[in-house]
Amino acid sequence: MQTLTPPYPNPLNYLTRARHSVIRVAPTRFTVKCGYGFESASFSQGLGASRADWQSSCAILASKVVSQREDSPADGDDHDNNVGDVNGHNAAVTNLNIVPVKADGENIKPIPPKPLTISDLLPAPMHGSQLRVAYQGVPGAYSEAAAGKAYPNGEAIPCDQFEAAFQAVELWIADRAVLPVENSLGGSIHRNYDLLLRHRLHIVGEVQLPVHHCLLALPGVRKEFLTRVISHPQALAQCEHSLTKLGLTVTREAVDDTAGAAEFVAANDLRDTAAIASARAAELYGLQILADGIQDDPNNVTRFVMLAREPIIPRTDRPFKTSIVFAHDKGTSVLFKVLSAFAFRNISLTKIESRPHRSRPIRVVDDESEGTAKHFEYLFYIDFEASMAEVRAQNALAEVQEFTSFLRLLGSYPIDITPWTPSSPRQN
Repeated sequence: MQTLTPPYPNPLNYLTRARHSVIRVAPTRFTVKCGYGFESASFSQGLGASRADWQSSCAILASKVVSQREDSPADGDDHDNNVGDVNGHNAAVTNLNIVPVKADGENIKPIPPKPLTISDLLPAPMHGSQLRVAYQGVPGAYSEAAAGKAYPNGEAIPCDQFEAAFQAVELWIADRAVLPVENSLGGSIHRNYDLLLRHRLHIVGEVQLPVHHCLLALPGVRKEFLTRVISHPQALAQCEHSLTKLGLTVTREAVDDTAGAAEFVAANDLRDTAAIASARAAELYGLQILADGIQDDPNNVTRFVMLAREPIIPRTDRPFKTSIVFAHDKGTSVLFKVLSAFAFRNISLTKIESRPHRSRPIRVVDDESEGTAKHFEYLFYIDFEASMAEVRAQNALAEVQEFTSFLRLLGSYPIDITPWTPSSPRQN
């Protein structure tokens, strides 16, 4: 048997594994606090002077914890019930005996730790834990519905702003974020395009959600008594003609999100105000639906992207889409060359969006004949239908990189091909 020479391993390291916290250390005595009170152990020749001393003391203290756990009532507060839980797993009695001791007190060789396996190293969502999905808004928002469609078994985490959803993933508070980037009627959500460049998250998927607006009010409220309608600015714009057809002479007021408008009406008991939101928001906040499907165009779809800390591996066995952003400083001829790199390889572009370069918004051009001219510097966001696992996509980006001053791959991800049915207006 291998013998250890001083200094011996610190017994406090073994005690902390049993979910204890050391609160006081003295030369000849230490005190341990566990979920059931304080326990003490003494060493005749000082702390750690004898390996047999601290081995025995560890086993004695562990056995006291077990006996107190068995004697404790079954119904207690959450803290007491979780004392034996380590990293979410119930600690068995044998696990508390950190250093095994024979009945006669003779030392035996400690059992070596179990080596890690591949399953131990897989990401948490791959071996049983629930995905935490951040979205912007409150429960009942369309973003929550998109998060549920993207990750049906996930735990939805509401965030008050788009920025908070990005940071929730970066800080490991959430595993994914599902955020809108464009609407078929309202166009692009520019804020999220700017945040895609500011944060180091990767697009790992997309989901398209049909938007079905409803006019909501408190129970018993009639449409003719309404003086105000509140909702997200895009929702108000998407229902402008329908509100007029309903004969409502009301003030339109913009708020942060649709479900937040419904919550505001319910929380403040506003009987002269209606909200434009989803049918789920009406159910959550106890509102009645005055008019169902009031969007002006039934083909109203919002596209959301799914964001993660790590990219996914692109494949070729199903349709993929790739998103990039680039900048150039050599005039419009460069933009033509960039687009030609995709056209020559028969790669279809599904979106091209230009945004002013925030760090360099204006470029000064000297011209002897016409003086000094100022131009905006632009970033270009492009989506194209090809996977980065395809050679043609790799060659296209290699050519694009030759003409651009900045190029970043935002993600290569599966296209959402799930069918959807347009909404049809139905008034009550």
